[in-house]
Amino acid sequence: MSLLRLRAVLRGPGGLRGPGIPWRIFRSYSSASTKEKANRNVPCERTELLEVLKARAKQLQGSDVPQVTVNKVELDALDNDKYQEAVDPGPKQKQPRTQGDGLAPSSTWAKKLQREMYIQQLKMKQELPSAASQLTLESQAKLDVEGEAKAKAKTTKSPNIPKMKTTTAWNQNSGSPHNKPRVVEVKESAELKRPQKMPKDKSNQQILQQTIQCNLECFLFLQQPEEAERYLLLCQSSPVKRKVLDIGAYNIVMRSWARKGSLNRIERLFSILESTNLRPDLDSYAVALECMGRNQSPPKAILRYLQELNNNGFHVDELFQKCLFEEDEKEMVLSAIRTVQPNYQLPPPPSPKICKSSLLQDFYSRETMVSYPKLDFSVKELQERFQQQLEMELKNTITIESVEAAKPLTPQAVKAVKLGSGGSPQDLWRELLGTLRSQWHGAILQALRNSKRSMARPKRVSKYSVLFPYLCLLPDEEYVDIMLQILNDLSPQGESLAVLARELGSKVYDRYIIQRKLRSCQLEKVQKIYENYIELMAKDSQPKQYLPREYWEKLVAEAGFGPSLNLKSCSWPCVLLMRLGMHLLELMVKAIKVPRNILNHRLESKPIPVLYHVYSFYSNWQVGLIKPHPIYSQMVSNAAETTLTFNSSAMPMLCPPVPWTSPSFGAFVLNDTKLMRFMDDSTHHQLLLDQCPLVNLHPVLDALNQLGNCAWKINQPVLDIIISIFNDKGDEKLDIPPPLSEAPKPPTAPGNSSTSSKSFKQELFLCKKKTAEMHSLRMDALYKLSIANYVRDKVFWFPHNMDFRGRTYPCPPYFNHLGNDVTRAILLFAEGRPLGPKGLDWLKIHLINLTGLKKKNALQERLEYANEIMEDILDSADHPLTGRKWWMDTDEPWQALACCMEIAKASRSPDPAAYISHFPVHQDGSCNGLQHYAALGRDLSGAASVNLMPSGLPQDVYSAVAQQVEEFRKKDAERGLKIAQVLQGFISRKVVKQTVMTVVYGVTRYGGRLQIEKRLKEIDEFPEEYLWEASHYLVKQVFNSIKEMFSATRDIQNWLTESAKLIAQSGRTVEWVTPLGLPIMQPYYRARSTVLNCGMQRLSVKNSNNSQKPDTVKQKNAFPPNFIHSLDSTHMMLTALHCLRKGLTFVSVHDCYWTHALTVDVMNQVCRQQFVALHSEKILQDLSEFMLQKYCSSSTEPVAHWQKRLMEQLSNVPRTGEFNLKQVMDSTYFFS
Repeated sequence: MSLLRLRAVLRGPGGLRGPGIPWRIFRSYSSASTKEKANRNVPCERTELLEVLKARAKQLQGSDVPQVTVNKVELDALDNDKYQEAVDPGPKQKQPRTQGDGLAPSSTWAKKLQREMYIQQLKMKQELPSAASQLTLESQAKLDVEGEAKAKAKTTKSPNIPKMKTTTAWNQNSGSPHNKPRVVEVKESAELKRPQKMPKDKSNQQILQQTIQCNLECFLFLQQPEEAERYLLLCQSSPVKRKVLDIGAYNIVMRSWARKGSLNRIERLFSILESTNLRPDLDSYAVALECMGRNQSPPKAILRYLQELNNNGFHVDELFQKCLFEEDEKEMVLSAIRTVQPNYQLPPPPSPKICKSSLLQDFYSRETMVSYPKLDFSVKELQERFQQQLEMELKNTITIESVEAAKPLTPQAVKAVKLGSGGSPQDLWRELLGTLRSQWHGAILQALRNSKRSMARPKRVSKYSVLFPYLCLLPDEEYVDIMLQILNDLSPQGESLAVLARELGSKVYDRYIIQRKLRSCQLEKVQKIYENYIELMAKDSQPKQYLPREYWEKLVAEAGFGPSLNLKSCSWPCVLLMRLGMHLLELMVKAIKVPRNILNHRLESKPIPVLYHVYSFYSNWQVGLIKPHPIYSQMVSNAAETTLTFNSSAMPMLCPPVPWTSPSFGAFVLNDTKLMRFMDDSTHHQLLLDQCPLVNLHPVLDALNQLGNCAWKINQPVLDIIISIFNDKGDEKLDIPPPLSEAPKPPTAPGNSSTSSKSFKQELFLCKKKTAEMHSLRMDALYKLSIANYVRDKVFWFPHNMDFRGRTYPCPPYFNHLGNDVTRAILLFAEGRPLGPKGLDWLKIHLINLTGLKKKNALQERLEYANEIMEDILDSADHPLTGRKWWMDTDEPWQALACCMEIAKASRSPDPAAYISHFPVHQDGSCNGLQHYAALGRDLSGAASVNLMPSGLPQDVYSAVAQQVEEFRKKDAERGLKIAQVLQGFISRKVVKQTVMTVVYGVTRYGGRLQIEKRLKEIDEFPEEYLWEASHYLVKQVFNSIKEMFSATRDIQNWLTESAKLIAQSGRTVEWVTPLGLPIMQPYYRARSTVLNCGMQRLSVKNSNNSQKPDTVKQKNAFPPNFIHSLDSTHMMLTALHCLRKGLTFVSVHDCYWTHALTVDVMNQVCRQQFVALHSEKILQDLSEFMLQKYCSSSTEPVAHWQKRLMEQLSNVPRTGEFNLKQVMDSTYFFS
């Protein structure tokens, strides 16, 4: 069985998009958009890099072919600069001709191309070089030759984005260690013809500014201060770049000189600052003092800078309170200060600030503080686990055993290898594959070094010169490892070129950040602090009344010196990641080859590429794919390798996570993790969090730490049963995906009739679609089960972060408790607790909840039913695969089986109350979104429908809506409405459930109609010709029913929607702050595309950030559901924190709360208390006041018309009903 990875694992089936290509990629990237789209996006600059002209011309000549399959990918050598070869390859480089392929030297476009290149060469010869010049050019001028059927030449504009080049030689392994850096500047012809223009929109300026800082940070990391300063000065001389230069760019260059102790260079930069509108900030003075401390400058010079610091309104203590330091920078600054003030002492750490939220006054009160709960590990054991985690993160990847059993090889695969003595055919294939990978490693390494040598060569312009410093950040072998990992993970169906490029660039960035942490000595400090931190949780240490965040901050303050734990870093823009990834991808396509006759020895032994660049079409978008050659896919399948390789960040942690103490520090030891998950390339959430007072984020940080500190272990008996079925062709009914050997066979080709041909294509498409879906699901299950098997004997942890609404998620993406029924069934709490007097009853009730059989019955009736079927429960536990198999016919079969086994063990123990249980028991909210709406509006009828009011039986809102819709239908039928008569007997709970459930999350009538239509299609008896009319009628009645039953809910939803609409129309994004103090901003903007002219194809990358105009429709429609999601996350966090105070183990899956059977009652009480406390706050009034202050507080006169409308809208807060919130405390079925 092939162990190739399909990216669609995390995204669900590929569907119509093709295997592994998520819908967002099609929205974000394209390989060949229409000419009109290209012409809108490109400015007119007329320089082109010589190597790319060949590949680009060949590609564009074939652009009018409706479906392109490149049978052989030939990439031009990066160091080949003979312009004639771009036009006439000569006999040695002759390419096989296909329709629309090949070069015609006599054609118009070819002549024009030759003339352009000749003029470019003349200009290159006339211009003088200077250092790091190509990095300074803000946009690469391009010549896009648009090939058409008539071979007509056109020059197109390249996108106005910051593309840059470098031709500077850095110290690198491939060059001579004695060679001094040599630099060349090649000015753009466009610069000679006309002055530069400013980027028209802020997004381009933002990308440009970000790119400049990234380039400077590269020079700093590479210890090239000369290049950094030269680049900065060239940026300053550019009218475009000068506008986006900020003090941060100068500080980076000064830091690089400070490390060399070059004070005169720093003084020069200070003098340059005087000629600009920029003023030195605290970091500027910190760098100058560091330099003076490092070279032991005289007191007079130090005093001058300290005096200037004071004159600019700063205090010397602020240097140590607000600046971030790396390595020994802090010590050097202190040394300089003590040169003139020998008795100066570091300012004492600020006293810890206490969160003032009214919801958490008791929680943060020292009077109610209790000792933090201990783990069943000693200090020494936790230190050993930390070392294991650190080793795994330092290696970047981890290889584990696959749980998939090897399948027998086909006769053809056995014949293809020569069997020797000892060793199976699979072993021989693995040996062969290992040999090839070793060869590929060498080939890629050589190609990478050749590429770098070409970029660094004097008097040489390269398409990818801009990338040169980024190719020097890591050892060459690490780049090769990253590329081979991508190859190993590639699906046989291929992957979007844009996805692969982004992933390659991101992997380089992640490893670079780890190298920076190692270089800055941050790791040593984290190790030292963590050794003391685990005393908070170790069983053999003294109890401590601190939260994890508080204790970590205390230890950091006590550590005093050393580097800061937050890096001064600028994330790489998407454009840069894509360019870097594309370059590495081109090296892979060029270097990785396999003998053509490896599967068939009768063929000629000729090396052919393993990877191919092909196009697929989605609507009017032409999407580039990278596909492996079938020979390679067959080899991997024959080898049936028994290992899987993952990034270390994809694995559960082997030690308690590093606590979140700020938006940029927490979770893994080394792997870079953000507190808030961002959409695409946006950074505004990070800026919003950075600007928020840290004390306001304490509740959110503490809640995430509490969720992450829950220790887990594997339910081994259940895991073994699942693996056995997984390797026995799976079982779709039990959610165990079958292998591809069970996929439908492709249909046989029909005759020549057009009808049968069309039918054949449709069948073939569906067959391929089904196969891709099966592969995706199979690989998803394989990853989860293999990771679970790897940690089967270990205790592990899931660090958490959140999305922009505050909803929490485990960081490891594959295996976690947010997974499906299979994943949840194999997870147990590592900590065991006795069942207590009611624990066994809760296990039985939980089991019946999992079956879905008694949803409308009281808890006591569910318990009685469990006792009645005890024989089936015990049979399921004892003979899961050979007995009556009662557990298989439940809603959640695997969790039901795990619960059966736990009940069997507990009931058979001598004293069930004393039985130590590790089993999580769940309590689910009853249509939680509507619960929040009903509480916000104090809606009596709505509250009763969603179990906010005490009741002897659980209320089912879906049945209530179905009943209301049926009453409407009867009235309409009596009036003679045809569709109402047709629907008689077809309105049920199932038909309306999905629409009712999603109405609270903003589903429109259009979306609701599609949901209902889908449900009606599932009813065989329903007449198909009435589907549209019936669904249109029903969605209208469902909305009317909800409006009647939840009148306050609809009023609030309409108020939120209209408010968001007016805010977005004013050009602002919708922002609010949760009751716990978390700032939230909706990240929906009108994205603008930037076209990247890369070597293999053109990519259209969408820039969606806060410099763009907001997307009014998305802002309006998303605000109500996002606001409710922020409230349910607030309720969950409050429950988590107060459960901690009660000593409970607590985790959540959004509105599903988990704890031990012993503590279910306590958790239920806390859950209700916190819901009442949350909704006792003036939530809507506070939201109104916040938005009035933010959007309507402008002092300009007169007030604009839109502002008046917005003020009226925001001030008109919906009225509330008469529901008494305290009734929730006595509602059994609020969470049950």
